[in-house]
Amino acid sequence: MKLTEQQVELQVQKSIRQTEDDLVLWIQAALDDTKYGNLEESQFRNLVRVADTTDSVEVIKNFIRYQVGRDRKWGRGKDSLAERIVQDIDVNIKKSAQIIAECSQIDFKPIWIELIRRYLGYGSRYLKYLRDGQKV
Repeated sequence: MKLTEQQVELQVQKSIRQTEDDLVLWIQAALDDTKYGNLEESQFRNLVRVADTTDSVEVIKNFIRYQVGRDRKWGRGKDSLAERIVQDIDVNIKKSAQIIAECSQIDFKPIWIELIRRYLGYGSRYLKYLRDGQKV
């Protein structure tokens, strides 16, 4: 039985929702376990905006690297937040997107971009918690 385009889209959206726990855990671990400076929420939101306005994974990674070049708030080197985010994009998120795409028999790149956008959005929320939510 051949699925309609709408059925495939619903299947993809369901698979993306089922991946959300992983996305949240990956970005929380990145923010908890890496080295970075006094990263402001607005700087992270700028990254989210870039992800929301492009369909290019490389543009997103380029923006992260640009931020690293501007100041040390994203960290530097292999243990930095910036490198961890790029690694998550290239490994964990990409693999999840490929699995969803294979099951749905569609191109993985739009799924990859959607997962990156969600990952970064959850990161923005968690950074807000780390900056303001733990204050007593």
